[in-house]
Amino acid sequence: MTHPRGSASKTAALSAALSGAVDLSALKARAEAPQKQPPAPPRPADGAAPAAGGAVIDVTEATFQTEVVERSLQQLVVVDLWAEWCGPCKQLSPVLERLAAESGGAWVLAKVDVDANPRIAQLFGAQSIPTVIAIGGGQPVDAFSGALPEPEIRKWLGSLLDALRDRLPGIKAAEQNGGGVEVPEDPRFTEAEEAFERGDFAAAQAAYERILDVEPANEEAKTALAQVKFTARAEAAGPDAIAKADADPADLDPQLAAADLEVAGQQPEAGFARLIAVVRRTAGDDRNKVREHLVALFELFDSADERVMKARRDLASALY
Repeated sequence: MTHPRGSASKTAALSAALSGAVDLSALKARAEAPQKQPPAPPRPADGAAPAAGGAVIDVTEATFQTEVVERSLQQLVVVDLWAEWCGPCKQLSPVLERLAAESGGAWVLAKVDVDANPRIAQLFGAQSIPTVIAIGGGQPVDAFSGALPEPEIRKWLGSLLDALRDRLPGIKAAEQNGGGVEVPEDPRFTEAEEAFERGDFAAAQAAYERILDVEPANEEAKTALAQVKFTARAEAAGPDAIAKADADPADLDPQLAAADLEVAGQQPEAGFARLIAVVRRTAGDDRNKVREHLVALFELFDSADERVMKARRDLASALY
């Protein structure tokens, strides 16, 4: 899941704490108490988006099961843990409320006053407020804490809706009716992408590095920077790089260039095998240089790619 820029480590820690550790049925018994549970609101038909007036709902311990858990089986529910005395909450809540109203039913904002409903805050292990938790399919899927800027919240919501679209019919229904979240372009990434497209790899690299100077944990920028560096190397290698490397296996730099060219030419197995062979016959700084280059090539692929998994095993065998 893509996290808001500038808050990745905080968000990841909170999401990790929630993942697999939160049982949203913990409040069910109290919610089912007849004397405390108000009549359940009308339920929309499967796949139907709720009326615009229901974009923001106040949730209590008694209504949590119906309004959050059960509703999240159809559409994304964003839980806003707030309190009257919380200054940042007064900045964040109006933004969330407006975005929920604009979404056309793609998601619903469930507001929880933690002073009146402390068990809900305890359920999520919230250490501070505001804390915002996204619920989909009856379970937490992501979260953040603090009052983030609106563009970052829009990006976070857009990523969630993209990820959950096929699982929650209410999202598709709302989007068909013109709802959803428009994610604004980040001008920093636009600058880098435009430089890359015109072949100015140095400018693209510098643009991504500026983002990482401010946000070292920005995975999108890390991935893009690796791709820029690789593309620049592959283009600089020249079409005869493989022939040069094959002519002199002992010359290290041509081997690296040839591997880049093979990966760029949709022959990653050949590039991986070439560098693993070099690792086997080198030592010291030379071996470490080749190993680091190979690991950087791995990072261009999905970690679950079978070709990468095999090459990692072969590299481990070559090293040890």
